[in-house]
Amino acid sequence: MKIAFSVILIITSLLMVVLVLLHKGKGGGLSDLFGGGITSSLGSSSVVERNLDRITVINGVIWFVCIVALAILDK
Repeated sequence: MKIAFSVILIITSLLMVVLVLLHKGKGGGLSDLFGGGITSSLGSSSVVERNLDRITVINGVIWFVCIVALAILDK
């Protein structure tokens, strides 16, 4: 059981990195400080972005559950 949670944790961790990097920048970060935030966003998000947000949140919940389950099993 512990091995299964560990494998799922590794997979979701790698997937989380990929999903976060796929997100479009919202501005206000270091890129704006150096002039990288010149593109203007009209505030509308496409269906792809909303689905990416949902997939990222679901992946984050699975990641969190695996961490809690491993902590409980480790005691």
